[in-house]
Formats: sequence, structure tokens, C-alpha cells
Amino acid sequence: MSTVIFSLRARTEGDSLMIPLVKRTRDPHDGMWALPGGWLREDEGLEDAASRTLAETTALAPTWLEQLYAFGDVERAPTRVVSIVYWALLRSDHVEAQRAADGAPDNVEWFDVDDLPALAFDHNAIVEYAVWRLRNKVGYSRIAAGLLPDEFTLAELRSVYETVLGSRLDPSNFRRLLEGSEALVPTDSFRTGNHRPAQLFRYNAGPDLSTRGPIA
Repeated sequence: MSTVIFSLRARTEGDSLMIPLVKRTRDPHDGMWALPGGWLREDEGLEDAASRTLAETTALAPTWLEQLYAFGDVERAPTRVVSIVYWALLRSDHVEAQRAADGAPDNVEWFDVDDLPALAFDHNAIVEYAVWRLRNKVGYSRIAAGLLPDEFTLAELRSVYETVLGSRLDPSNFRRLLEGSEALVPTDSFRTGNHRPAQLFRYNAGPDLSTRGPIA
């Protein structure tokens, strides 16, 4: 059982799509970075196991969690191991608070998805597949909500899409695509700063992140 958990983290050059990795402390692959994970208990379901192993190895609790794929190549581990992999999203404003919790492990570091080291087992291939799924799904679903605070500006939403997709979007075209969407609800609040106030939006109540979204 492993989980690829994505979040947007601020870096000097701007936000990056990143994942936490855990440094292994035993063989096989002692000292290598790997996806957080662990063994399935006899008395728990798959999603419960994914949430538990993620919490135990990283102290993180995702905003959104979904089964990704089953990986079972014969040579993926020294013994025959089939891994059920989940992928998850975590709001950036939740990361530091969760990492500061008592007992949070110290063998965890965040890495840019486009600049990963060589990982243990077949975890590089797993991450590559998860990134591909995320970048495809963000275009037709509300999945970006899993990376955003409850209320956000259209510029912040566009920035999430740009960071996930790794490409720039035209602000005017993006706004036009949102105008006919029922996924977003304008609020009465505005964000103020150095520029003119920007209206805050939210996703409509109880969104299924897999349903059609604002740029479908």
C-alpha cells in the first residue's frame, strides 16, 4: 500500500507541484527515497489503510483520496508484492500545520514532481503515472478544489491549473470559460492587497471532485 500525495508548495521561482517522500531505513533499498506506505491490516479496508499508512509515515491527512492503480510487475520487489496505490491531494495551507504536529516523522522531504531522485522499487514509474492522471483529470473535473482553500480568487484558481499542467493559461480565456460554469459560486468577500480588490469564489456545496469542473 503506497500513496502519491500532491500539494502546491511555494518556492523561490514560484509554486511547484510537489510530493513528500520517505527515506527508507531498512533493506531493500535502505537509504533511498520512496513513496509513503505500509502493509494492509487484516481488519481494515483499502482506503482506511491508505489514510493510516500516510498518517504514520508523513503525519499528513489528505484533502482528497482516490485509488490510483494496482502495480504488480514480477520484478518490482525482491519478493512477490502487489501494491494497491492511492493518490491524494493536500491543501498547501494545511501542510505546515500537519507537519508541525507532535510526533511527525523527520525522514520526510518534499520533491518537485519534475525533479525526482531515483526512487526505491518502481516508485518513479508510479509517480509518473499519478502525475499523468492528475494532469488529465484537472481538465475535466473539480479536482483543483483539493489544492485550494475554501475561498479563492480566480487568479489563484488559474495559478493552480497552471502549476499542475506546467503551462500558462490566458487569463481572459480562463475567465470566459468560468463564466458559464455552475461549479463556482461567487461570495460577498474580496481579497485586498497592492492591486484592486479581487472577488473570492468557492466551489458549490459538497462537490464530488471527480465531476465536471470549471474548464471542462
